[in-house]
Order: sequence, then C-alpha cells, then structure tokens
Amino acid sequence: MKTEQAGKLKLLEVVLLLFLAAFLATGAMALQTGQELSDKVVRLHVLANSDSEEDQALKLKVRDRILAYAEPLLAGAADRREAEALLRGRVLELERIAAEEIRAGGYDYAVSVELEDTVFPTREYEGFALPAGKYLALRTVIGAGEGRNWWCVVFPPLCAAASADVPEAALAAGLSPAQVGLITEEDQGYVLKSKLVEFWRGLEAKLD
Repeated sequence: MKTEQAGKLKLLEVVLLLFLAAFLATGAMALQTGQELSDKVVRLHVLANSDSEEDQALKLKVRDRILAYAEPLLAGAADRREAEALLRGRVLELERIAAEEIRAGGYDYAVSVELEDTVFPTREYEGFALPAGKYLALRTVIGAGEGRNWWCVVFPPLCAAASADVPEAALAAGLSPAQVGLITEEDQGYVLKSKLVEFWRGLEAKLD
C-alpha cells in the first residue's frame, strides 16, 4: 500500500515538474516574442495635467496635433530605427507644436516631449493589442502629468488605422506574420502569452 502511494506521489511530482518546465519555457518564449515586437514599434504616450474634464479634452487636442505632424513624417520610415531617427530630429518641433496647442486652448501649462524607453502593461486597442513590455515611446507630458494618459502606436501608424488596415500597416513596417498575429489576437495563445510576459516583467522588476 505504501509503495503504491509513494509511486503516485512520485508520478505527481514528475507531472508538476513537467508543467513547471513547460510554463517556464513558454514564458521565456513569450518574453522573447514580446521583446522582438517592442523593438519594431514606437508608442505615443500623452499624459494630461489632471483628470479634470478640461485637461482631458486638452490632452486629446495635443494628441491630435502631434499625430498630424508625426504620421506624415514617419510615412517613409522603413523600420523603427529610421522612425526613431526622424523623431529625435524633430523633438523640439513637436514640443513647440504641443505648447502652441496648449496656449491656443488658453492654458499656460509647461509641456515636455521626449523619446524614451517606457514600461507598458498589456494594452488593447481597437483592432489590435500589445503585450506588456518596455517600448520606445514618444512621451508628451502636459503640466503636472498627473491625469489619465493616452497610449497608442505612432510607428507603424496604427493610432488612426482602421481595424482592417492594421495587419497591412504592421507588415509594411517590418513586423513578421507571427507578430502581426500576436497583436491582432489571431494568435490563440495571445492572452496566456501576455499574462506570462507580465509575470516575467514583474519578476524582473522585483529582482532588479
């Protein structure tokens, strides 16, 4: 009887170890896929001064001005490296445009525009989604930057793309079919992979 129980416990241990190994392997692959994806996109991140109705409306006006300038600028970029170079050469101009929109709205908030690596959680948009991870972001901070923020993808130009146009725009920017499948959630394991990436990112943050 004891031998039979010991055998069952041993089998359970083996199953748990196999499950753990599969979990770790899947998590590592998901993390790699997420990193490869983040290396090909530039996010847009606009932070409002506060959560007041007026400040939130101003945030969207500033967003629209930045997109109106940035999207034509990046139309000829073949990949993220070219997109980054174009944006870095126009950061001061983007900041000027944002400040102009703020003044036109009757506010005197300071504004800063920077290109920097930023950690994002998993985020769903209309027609696509991005897993958690560190992405290069064009960050625009209005005033105190304490209000709800707005995120999207300025390269490839997915912010204004219709759902049906997202795959084509992503492929044109150098994303692989597998990565396009991931962001459009055609990858059936998308939710699990996104959660695994978040788990690994959280673990990394605790170990730093």
